[in-house]
Amino acid sequence: MAAGATMYSFQVTLADVDRGIYEDLALRVARHPSETGAFMLTRLLAYCLEYTDGIVFSDGISAAGEPAVYAKDATGALVIWVEVGAPDAARLHDGSLRSPRVAVYTHRDPAKVAAPWSGKRIHRSEEISLHSFDPGFIDRATEALERRTVVSVSRVENTLYLELNGWQGQSALHAQRVS
Repeated sequence: MAAGATMYSFQVTLADVDRGIYEDLALRVARHPSETGAFMLTRLLAYCLEYTDGIVFSDGISAAGEPAVYAKDATGALVIWVEVGAPDAARLHDGSLRSPRVAVYTHRDPAKVAAPWSGKRIHRSEEISLHSFDPGFIDRATEALERRTVVSVSRVENTLYLELNGWQGQSALHAQRVS
């Protein structure tokens, strides 16, 4: 954990109906001083929406060679590499070389996030998915974040239903391929 990080505690009820995953999670997330609330919330949602055995948050900015979220199998092999925000093409290329599955979750305009990747060399780019939310959804949800947050995350028919400390919202989950 980077010096000066603020710890957030999340009590998450996850109901991913689309994937048949139902879990209660107690998560502690370190927020680096340079990290926005929108980025941290997107990182939390990426963790929940990609939830699988062995999933973890990386050490953040101090872990330069790791994505924001990743999962390893019982042998220690990477099974998913999840970037958050607007990673550059080189990170996606590296992630795709190291992991069989790569996903990006962004709280920004996905067209603007993907534009710099055009024409760049990204290994298996056609297999990388870019996920986004309805415009303004993450910003509105971020206003409900507190250091201790009770969260309900539900995905039903590719719609995200989110509750944070009593705030409720929903968003379509948008997905596109990188290439």
